[in-house]
Amino acid sequence: MQNTGTRSPATTPTHCPYCALQCGMNLTPVGGGTVEVSERTDFPVNRGALCGKGRTAAQVLAPGVRLTSPLVRSQGGALVPAGWDEALDRIAGSLGRTRARYGADALGVFGGGGLTNEKAYALGKFARVVLGTSQIDYNGRFCMSSAAAAGTRAFGLDRGLPFPLEDVPRTGCVILVGSNPAETMPPSLRYFTELRENGGTLIVVDPRRTRTAEQADLHLAPRPGTDLALALGLLHLVVAEGRVDEAYVEERTSGWEEARAAAMAHWPEHVERITGVSVPELREAVRLFCAPEAAMVLTARGPEQQAKGTDTVGAWINLCLATGRAGRPLSGYGCLTGQGNGQGGREHGQKADQLPGYRRLTDPAARRHLAEVWGVDPDALPGPGRSAYELLDALGSDVRTLLVMGSNPVVSAPRAAHVEERLRSLDFLAVCDVVLSETARLADVVLPVTQWAEETGTTTNLEGRVLLRRRAVTPPEGVRGDLEVLHALAGRLGVEKGFPVDPEEVFEELRRASAGGPADYSGIDYRRLAREDGVFWPCPAPPPHGGPALRAAVTPPPAAGDTAARPDVAAPGAEDAAAPHPGAPTPAAGGTAPHPGTPRLFLDRFATPDGRARFVPVAHRPSAEEPDEEYPVLLTTGRVVAQYQSGAQTRRVAELNAAAPGPFVELHPRLAARLGAAEGDPLAVVSRRGRAVAPARITTGIRPDTVFMPFHWPGEGRANTLTNPALDPDSRMPEFKVCAVRVEAVPR
Repeated sequence: MQNTGTRSPATTPTHCPYCALQCGMNLTPVGGGTVEVSERTDFPVNRGALCGKGRTAAQVLAPGVRLTSPLVRSQGGALVPAGWDEALDRIAGSLGRTRARYGADALGVFGGGGLTNEKAYALGKFARVVLGTSQIDYNGRFCMSSAAAAGTRAFGLDRGLPFPLEDVPRTGCVILVGSNPAETMPPSLRYFTELRENGGTLIVVDPRRTRTAEQADLHLAPRPGTDLALALGLLHLVVAEGRVDEAYVEERTSGWEEARAAAMAHWPEHVERITGVSVPELREAVRLFCAPEAAMVLTARGPEQQAKGTDTVGAWINLCLATGRAGRPLSGYGCLTGQGNGQGGREHGQKADQLPGYRRLTDPAARRHLAEVWGVDPDALPGPGRSAYELLDALGSDVRTLLVMGSNPVVSAPRAAHVEERLRSLDFLAVCDVVLSETARLADVVLPVTQWAEETGTTTNLEGRVLLRRRAVTPPEGVRGDLEVLHALAGRLGVEKGFPVDPEEVFEELRRASAGGPADYSGIDYRRLAREDGVFWPCPAPPPHGGPALRAAVTPPPAAGDTAARPDVAAPGAEDAAAPHPGAPTPAAGGTAPHPGTPRLFLDRFATPDGRARFVPVAHRPSAEEPDEEYPVLLTTGRVVAQYQSGAQTRRVAELNAAAPGPFVELHPRLAARLGAAEGDPLAVVSRRGRAVAPARITTGIRPDTVFMPFHWPGEGRANTLTNPALDPDSRMPEFKVCAVRVEAVPR
C-alpha cells in the first residue's frame, strides 16, 4: 500500500528490503496490520522513486503471508507448529551430535546477501567460534564474487562502486556490461537518462535488447560467454588507434606491456567472428568511450557469472586503465551489486575465505586481530572452507548438518535439482526465514524470523554507503530475530557470552573487528548514520588523544595458487596501522574530527603496496560448455522487473504476480519457426543437467542462437535446473550466464 502524503509522527524513515540501491522509503502503521509505504525524497540514491517491489514490500509483513511459528518435522513427515524451546533444542542437539560424531567441519552454515551487517557478522562469528567449522559461505558468492576478485587483483580493494551514483550523469560515457537496471533496479535508470540528457553517451553490452538497451546510444549484442573477447577487442583498437593514455599508464599502473601483448592477439576481425559484434560497431564503441575526458565501465552479472568471470571483468578494467579512466574524477570501473546487502554481506565474515573488515582468513595478523576481539586463541579459528556451490555439493557426505539463514538455494543455486537432492540427503537441515521458501519446506526445523521493517540494523549499498534500517513495526507474536536465534543456539552449545541480541551492541563490536581493515567501519555509529543518512566506508575512527589515525592498510595478494583467499584483501599487521587508505581524506589537525567517510576511492593512489593499479594479462577462452549437435543453443538467465531473486517473497504479492505470473522462454522468431512454436506455446529447454518447461515469448530482441529464462520460479519452469555449476578458478562463481541447451516443442 502506498501513501504520498505528509509524514505522520508514527512514520519511520527506512530503506527497501530488496536490491542494492537500498532506496529510502517511509513506513507508517495504519492499523489492522497494514503498513503504508510512502516516498522519501530526501534520500539521495532514489530521490523518492520506488519500483513496484519497493511499493508493495510491506505486503509481505502480513501475518497471513509470513511465518509466525516455529515448525518441526513430525514423525509422520509433516512440518507442524512447535514452541521455540523445542525447535531450538532440536537444532542445537543435532549440531552437537554431528560435531561429536563427525567433527566440526561436518557442520555447514549458508548465509545470505540480504542479511544485515550485524547478522552477517554474528553468523560468521557463530560458525567459527561456536561451531568451530570452516564450512560457511553465502549466496552472495553467486552475485558478484568475480567482480570482487578482479577489482582486488587490479586495485588492491573491492568496493562495488568506488564512486557514488551521483557521478554517473556527470561523466562523458558509460559502458554498461551485462546489466539491465531498467528491470533489476528501476530507480537507478534515471542516472543513465540524465547522463544522456547532459550530452553523455550510453553503450549497453547485452545479448538481448532489454529495456535498458533500448535507451542506449549503441547496443552491442555479443554471443553469450564472449564478453572477454569483446573487451580485448576494444583494447586492441585503443592501442592500434593511438588512444592509450601513455602518461597515466606510466605514472599510475604496472604490468601494461604484458596486458598490451595479450590484447593485440585479439584483432577486430577475430573478435567479430567470436562475438558476432561487427568491426564497425567495435570501432564506434571505442570512439564513443575515448572521446570525452571522463568515462566509466560498469559491469553486472552478465560478464561476472561465467567460469572466466574474473578474467572477463579484468579485461574491462584493463580497458579503463589503458585509457586513464580509473582513479580520476567522474571516471572508473564499478560493479552494480545485486542483493540488498551484497556489499556489506561479503565484508564481515560470512564468506568462506574472509574475516570481518574484509580481512583475509589466511592472514596471521587478521587472525590475531579478530581473535583478540572475540576473546579466543587465533589457532582455534578454522581456515578457509568451501565456496557456496562446493559447500552445497558436499551436503549429505562431508557436511551432515546445515543451518541456512536468509537464502533459498533450491531455486537460486546452479544445477538446482542436484542441490535439492543434496539438501534432502542431509542428516539435519535447519532454516531461518520469513516465509516458507522452497528450501524451508525441506527442513527438519524452520524458524520464523523478523524482517526488514521489524528490526533495526545496517546495510551497505552498492556505493559502499553504510545505511541504518530502522524498526518501524512490532513483529508478530511468535517471531524472533536472527540475532536472538544465534544467541540462543550459542548458549545451548556452551557459549554463554559474545552473542548479544541488540543490533547496536553487535555493530559496536563489528566496528572494533573492522578497525584497520580494508572495509573499516570503526568511525561509524548508529547516531551518525541516523544524522547523516549514510556514511561511505572506509571510515576509520578518530585517533585517540590526537595520535595517528587508524587507517586501512593493504598487503600484496596471495600467491597464484591460493584461490580461496584471492578475492579478499589482507589486513595489516600492527606495523602497518598508519598506512594511508587510497582516497581517504586526512583527519583534521589534532586528529579529533570524525572521519568524513570516503565516497570516492583511488583519487590519489590505489590500494596496492606501491599505489599503482595492476594490469592483468588475460586471453579469451571458450565457455565451460559450448553448443554442439545435441545441445545447439545457448541459454542465458536473468531477472524481470516484478520479481526478485528466488522470488520467495515477491511471489507472495498479488500485484507482482499479476505483472510476472511465471517463467517463460524468450527466443528469436527464426528459432521459433524452426520449432513450429507460437507465442505462449509450451517449450522444453533441456541441458545436460535437466529439463525445464515454460511458455514461449517470441521477440526479435534476442540473438537467434540464444534463449533466455528468468530464474525466479521453482517447479518445472525452474531455470536453474539447467545452469552449469562450472566454477571460476579465482572467485568460485558458477557459470549461470551461459550453457548449452536444446529447445523442444511440447505437445499441448
